Amino acid sequence: MNYGSFSPDGREFIISEPRTPRPWFNYIWNGEYTGLISHTGGGFSFCASPRDNRVTRMRYNSLPWDRPGRYVILKDLETGKFWSLSWAPTLDLAYDRYECRHGQGYTQITTEIFGIRAQITYFVPNQINAEVWRVQLTNLSNRDRPLEVYSFVELVMGNALNDLINQPNDKHFTDIHFDPSSQALVATRRYWVLNRGVSVKQPNMDWQYQVHFHQTLPISGFDGSLDRFIGRWRSEANPIAIEHSQMGNSEITAGDPVVALQSRVELAAHQSLDFAVVLEITPKNQSPQLIQNSLAVDLLDQLFQDLHQKWRQYLSHIHAETPHPQFNLSINIWNPYQAAVTFDMARNAGYYHGGLLFGNGIRDQFQDILGMVIAEPARVRSRLLQALKFQFQDGSTLHNFFKFTQTGEKTNHSDTPLWIPFGIVEYLNETGDFSILDQQVAFYDQGQGSVYDHLIQAITYVLSNLSDRGMQKIRNGDWNDTLDYIGPEGKGETVWGTCFLGYILQKVFPLLRHLNDQMHLAEFEQAYEHLQQVLNQFCWDGAWYVRAFRDDRSVVGSHQDPQGQIFLNAQSWAVISGLATPERAKMAIASCVQHLSTPYGMQIVSPSYTQVEDNTGLISRCVPGKKENGAVFNHASSWFVLAAILNNQIELAWQVYEQMLPANSAFDRDRYEVEPYVFAEYVTSPDHPTQGQASHSWLTGTAVWMLRIGLDYILGLRPQLGGMVIDPHIPAAWQRVRVQRKFRGKLIDLTIHNSQGLNSGVQSLRVNGKQLQGNFLHLDPETENLTVEVELGK
Repeated sequence: MNYGSFSPDGREFIISEPRTPRPWFNYIWNGEYTGLISHTGGGFSFCASPRDNRVTRMRYNSLPWDRPGRYVILKDLETGKFWSLSWAPTLDLAYDRYECRHGQGYTQITTEIFGIRAQITYFVPNQINAEVWRVQLTNLSNRDRPLEVYSFVELVMGNALNDLINQPNDKHFTDIHFDPSSQALVATRRYWVLNRGVSVKQPNMDWQYQVHFHQTLPISGFDGSLDRFIGRWRSEANPIAIEHSQMGNSEITAGDPVVALQSRVELAAHQSLDFAVVLEITPKNQSPQLIQNSLAVDLLDQLFQDLHQKWRQYLSHIHAETPHPQFNLSINIWNPYQAAVTFDMARNAGYYHGGLLFGNGIRDQFQDILGMVIAEPARVRSRLLQALKFQFQDGSTLHNFFKFTQTGEKTNHSDTPLWIPFGIVEYLNETGDFSILDQQVAFYDQGQGSVYDHLIQAITYVLSNLSDRGMQKIRNGDWNDTLDYIGPEGKGETVWGTCFLGYILQKVFPLLRHLNDQMHLAEFEQAYEHLQQVLNQFCWDGAWYVRAFRDDRSVVGSHQDPQGQIFLNAQSWAVISGLATPERAKMAIASCVQHLSTPYGMQIVSPSYTQVEDNTGLISRCVPGKKENGAVFNHASSWFVLAAILNNQIELAWQVYEQMLPANSAFDRDRYEVEPYVFAEYVTSPDHPTQGQASHSWLTGTAVWMLRIGLDYILGLRPQLGGMVIDPHIPAAWQRVRVQRKFRGKLIDLTIHNSQGLNSGVQSLRVNGKQLQGNFLHLDPETENLTVEVELGK
């Protein structure tokens, strides 16, 4: 089935059939308060941390799927029938109409059944830690309708991991009461678990927040007890309180928490009724901003318009007009939107990433800035300064951290420190804000240093811990976390990591020259030359580069291996880093095409591992064709696109990029299963019977890399320290392209003319009518907008 399609303007994905292959999600959030919202009202909410400060509950692997959720249920008092405004949980009813619109920062569900049209819009205001369920009911029948309105959601309030593993004991600290003055249920708890592990030693902390739950209709009943509201041997689909039209008015100091409100209304024939449900979280002893007797629906509607304006502004930074509608839809709307989600969620708050174990990754923090830095550089600057606090004085870093506890793990992944210079240089390329380099930031263990000190220390740490051959040690893994048993003795080497180190060195050269740091420039240039020598002396396998060397120097990723013969990343990054010789770069790319091509993009490794190799790692225990064991791992596939562009194989690069677009990967939506409007982490390859099935949508580094490869390299607006390089790499069939891109307070309006049917090469460049030499834009302080005309030619 198709299940849905994009709105004409592309800003919404409209789901017309609720029985999707998996729950299809969206995000409602403001940077502090976040809600995951499915197309049936499911998902969970949290404030700042999905593990340590979960607000509402979602049960993993629940049956039916996607339970519980944020529900508003109507009951017809004449017939006794009741139904949900979001389809779930009353799944067995025959609805006359269902429609869900996922937009930027909101989800709107419309249903019709029993002569009532209902529209419920879920969103989080820009500046208030609350979620709003804005409802409009319309009586389509010719008779007046006496109705009851029930709104309810289950609560966690605190540590979501503890809620899973210690729920019978955790429920003894709940406190919910009804506040007559605000007509709201107020919920809190007297105990907060912030430690990560399980221990006999118990923390002694108060949860510092309270939840306020209000309905802008006269309240006729309430419940704080899940057991009283739902009843015995029942579910959200048939609560006893709704069936009997009798709330328990339960206020609890122990038990499973729910906030449930009841109102009675009379809806005249062909009339409409507007109201809202608001869940707001505040520090204890602080009054809520939204929930009060004078709360008006028009105020909430204004907040909704403010939210629309926020996203209009965010999306205004990029606009492309190409002959490819799916590319336009992705690069203009859904890819930047997904990049905003990854910036605020990292890999830590999703349907497939429960936010319970790993916190925020350093690697992710410094990659995910790629999307946000274009529109909100101030937020990125703040993010960089915060993340640098988890670097040690010697240049090493924690691998992941938790916001509330400021703790994390030092796993010794080989690549983690190198993402620090990556992120800082990307920030500088976009903003030209060199003042950040002088900002003092504390190290995690002791002392402090400037941001520039942090950058240099990260590189110096890696260079001082190379193998005896001069390659980067793999330690507990590199970007591919499942290659985690290659070097347990500390001698194993990562070929990808060696290339990545070379890429980072090359990336910082312009900054070192700009700062006239000749000492580090000379040191790093010498290191780069040595990496080039080492890579080509030890790592070439005849037609491609091997992936790694174990502690005993045995090879991973060779044609002699029965499984795991060729790894995509070693080839891509040998090219991206510039370390591969031109001849070998060409052969490596050709080998990828021969061995790793699929209809969905490039496999990460082939053949997939079918036998366990304890001296390789978790990759060999993964199911063949899925995840890192042979899937089309989109993050890695996007890097291949970049490598092909840099190797001047533009049509190949475009072919893979186009295959990876969600609209193309998800052409068979029943097989693909996950949301067809955002990138997934991986698509199952032909090495598994379920090829074409995707998983782990939304939270993937694919989002920012596909955005920046599309913008920087295909469309060709690539920021550098001193300005903007104009260097398109487009399909030869594209005769004309227009791109508008905001950059350092100016609007660059670029038109690419391709009358000769070429892929690249700037033959002429005019800026505001004046012919320029070369293809580099120096920004004139006196000029606000730049109209750029490019003619491709040789």
